[in-house]
Amino acid sequence: MLVINRFVVEEADAADFTARAHAALAALAARPGYLAGRLTRALDAPESWCLVTEWESVGSYRRALGGFDVKLHATPLLARSLDEPSAYEALAAAEPGGQVAAFASDRAVRPGR
Repeated sequence: MLVINRFVVEEADAADFTARAHAALAALAARPGYLAGRLTRALDAPESWCLVTEWESVGSYRRALGGFDVKLHATPLLARSLDEPSAYEALAAAEPGGQVAAFASDRAVRPGR
């Protein structure tokens, strides 16, 4: 599972935001089910930032949000993210030079759809 939180950060706030994002990333990285994460900034729009994390499952991500350090360091930062969908399930992947592997969705199918 991939979680992408996007932020708009003014240049004057970039240093403070970076420090807070590092603390949030460290808190998330300490939780069970965390696979990887990175803080990114758009090359052509430096006010646009993303905190991207990968998780074993939606359950491990949701449980991570309940951790004390996550509530202290990550939740306030995540509350500043843009109000848009942030959690994505992987439906296909490919290693460098490899074949594409497709995965079934974990989403429940609603009757009539």
